[in-house]
Amino acid sequence: MPTRRTLLLAGAAMAPAAALAQPAKRPPAHPAPAAPAKPRKPAEPLPTGSPASTPIGPLDTAARFAVALDHTTGATLMDKDADVAMTPSSMTKLMTAYIVYSMLKSGRLRLEQTLPVTERAWRMGGSKMFVQVGSEVKVEDLIRGMIIQSGNDACIVLAEAIAGSEEQFAELMNAKGREMGLQQSNFRNSTGWPDPAHRMSARDIAIVARRLITDFPDYYKYDAEKSFKYNNIDQQNRNPLVQKGIADGMKTGHTDDGGYGLVASAMRGNRRVILVVNGLNSMRQRGEEGERLLDWCFREFENVPLFTAADTIESVPVWLGTVPKVPLVAGRDVVATMPRGWRSKTKVALSYDTPIRAPVLRGTELGHLTVTGSGMGDIDVPLLAGADVPRMGLIGRAGAVFSRMVLGT
Repeated sequence: MPTRRTLLLAGAAMAPAAALAQPAKRPPAHPAPAAPAKPRKPAEPLPTGSPASTPIGPLDTAARFAVALDHTTGATLMDKDADVAMTPSSMTKLMTAYIVYSMLKSGRLRLEQTLPVTERAWRMGGSKMFVQVGSEVKVEDLIRGMIIQSGNDACIVLAEAIAGSEEQFAELMNAKGREMGLQQSNFRNSTGWPDPAHRMSARDIAIVARRLITDFPDYYKYDAEKSFKYNNIDQQNRNPLVQKGIADGMKTGHTDDGGYGLVASAMRGNRRVILVVNGLNSMRQRGEEGERLLDWCFREFENVPLFTAADTIESVPVWLGTVPKVPLVAGRDVVATMPRGWRSKTKVALSYDTPIRAPVLRGTELGHLTVTGSGMGDIDVPLLAGADVPRMGLIGRAGAVFSRMVLGT
């Protein structure tokens, strides 16, 4: 018969195995969480539009679009029109970087390889790396030009070398976006150059940013570089939070239609937060609002470890097995992002059929663990067999069946 158990979290982490076997105790009374501190007044007034939604209540922000994610868990910490298609400007270059890094990882590009500069790349307007037509530029220099200097010309050199044309490269970007599950993205170019059909949402940008850090940690180092000199022109990283040492990536953007935007990724302690804002009025406002919102994310939320991959979460009976019970494990570390001080409001529910029928193979899915609570998204984790349990021999099975039928044991 299916069995469901619900347990209350009252500490920093769940206790495995033996602790779960005990009846859940009512947690002590917990005071309501303190209201978040009022933000310091920015350089420009906050808009009169709706505030951002957060698990602990509304939050005013000057950004027209905003989203913040915990990098480890993917939990959404704040959301303001995060799923609305918008003008992404140069924040588009994160997807261009993803394609380039994929080519490097597969061996189809090499960092020391040189690529030709076409007249189209050389003539490209906007922010530039200042490559020279007819020259050849190392891939690693082009990456720095794209990330640090936001060079549109660098992007086009890379796009043309990889796909033959920027238009064909945009198709690669769209295919990768579909693979990632981007819902509001349509790419027309590699740079974010204004085009009415070129769109992304703040959440889509955050998804790409998170995947970049996760999938290509060896190349993420370029984001933290504060300057890059090419063709005797030294340019500073355009990300103000990188310049201040507050963030270690990732990108800025600006168009007349989209306003000023920022993608910031920052690590404090063992937590990383990814922030995307867009639709701000100035470079100064972009930097100040980005810093304020990052501070808020780290101050108001924490990551709570619940179980490690090897923890025995529960031991359940096995019918006709060579041992009476099999341990259930999550198979991965389980971490929940929640408002600080709200751990006592979290519930863990285990659901599984019992008894489990032998034989049982290690790693077989036998149930589910669900974590719910105020101020956090639900977490659902498969429960796996933590060990092999062979089936009893014929004589043992006969004895077990006899005991159950005759003795009721």
